[in-house]
Amino acid sequence: MALIDTLPAPVAPLRSVLPADDALREAVHNEVHARPPARIRLPALVVYVAVLNEGVSREQECAHLQQLPGQAHLTVTDLANNFLRLRLPGHTLKWERHSEFTRYAIVQALPEAAWPAPVPELLSALVVDPVWLSQIPGRTVAAVKLVMVNHDLNDPQAALALGQQWFGGRTVVASLLGNGHSLAITNFRLTESGFERMLVLAPPGTSHTRAGRISQRLLEFETYRLMALRGLPAAKALGPMLSEAEGGLADITARLEAPQASEQELLDTLIRLAARVERATAENAYRFSATQAYDTLVRQRIVEMREQAIPGTQTMGEFMQRRLSPAIATVVATGNRLSSLSGRIARASALLRTRVDIATETQNQQLLAKLTRGQELQLSLQTTVEGLSIAAISYYVISLVLYGGKALKALGLPINPEMAAGALVPVVLWGVWKATQRIHAKLHASH
Repeated sequence: MALIDTLPAPVAPLRSVLPADDALREAVHNEVHARPPARIRLPALVVYVAVLNEGVSREQECAHLQQLPGQAHLTVTDLANNFLRLRLPGHTLKWERHSEFTRYAIVQALPEAAWPAPVPELLSALVVDPVWLSQIPGRTVAAVKLVMVNHDLNDPQAALALGQQWFGGRTVVASLLGNGHSLAITNFRLTESGFERMLVLAPPGTSHTRAGRISQRLLEFETYRLMALRGLPAAKALGPMLSEAEGGLADITARLEAPQASEQELLDTLIRLAARVERATAENAYRFSATQAYDTLVRQRIVEMREQAIPGTQTMGEFMQRRLSPAIATVVATGNRLSSLSGRIARASALLRTRVDIATETQNQQLLAKLTRGQELQLSLQTTVEGLSIAAISYYVISLVLYGGKALKALGLPINPEMAAGALVPVVLWGVWKATQRIHAKLHASH
């Protein structure tokens, strides 16, 4: 038997034996790879800017990116996946668009002997055009200059002291990340340039991917913190309105107990109050929900950093939670207060509607009683009229009989017209009454 006969039949490609792909399969599958962290070789400077993109289109962002050296070929299609990494002379730029903000991260190398060095020398080495940076479309929500350098961490206290000098001796927060593979230091303060400063010290030999992950977590941590806090001003601004609305609702509820209160006036007041509350809900519901979502992301990033404390210094997570948690609690409480007020207004509306229904039913009963009384009076009047009608008809019939008798007497017949008319009065009355009864019987039978 030939060798070819002993070989198994070729296996069909895997794709040919699968059903047709769902329309979203590839997009969903590749989402986990959509925004990979940068590979950063230390020492490096990361200049990070996050801007709110409300009213900013991809076309505008693409036009701005085209102004970078050698990027005139970019199209909106290149930005379709909401992620783009550009290699530029002396640095790289990562562009990411999210639902509410767009972030730009510029990574450039620093000289090997850059650390320790004064602040100006580290932060003035930016190679990207400052004018281009200032013209990023959108409104700045976060801006960070992150310096990442090599430094031995065998003595974390000494490394922290050196890093604290870089922040001008001010109070800082610091954390050993992971199993102590790096030290992150910051003071969460805005400088005159509008940037925050962060410093990461990592031992020599730190991999490029680890440095990229450290950078990504720190920058996301700060961005999500600021986005979470955007709900706080709205919550504070709603406080007086909610207090006023709650007082107004209490007044309406108290007036509901007074029977003399006007239902129309109560209804008008309640409608105005409900409109104010619903408007506030519509304007702030998304912001409050987004605040809770961003707060969840902040907590996740804190967990992912696996912080270890350095004695005498707060960790970034501890510092953040002590200040972020009250703000988030205020936003959540305001949202719950708004929702509760809306529900209480609905219940007050139901009470007022019940009161109006009862009042309407009482009015209907009174109207029905009046109609019944009117019908009784009408029936009595009709009976009286019918009696008079019988008398009138009988009178006309007797008159005809009288005239007929007189006519016969004039012809010479022996008849007394008056006597004949008087004798026929009972007969005529009975006949007219009987005829009226028959008419009534026919009318009732037809109905």
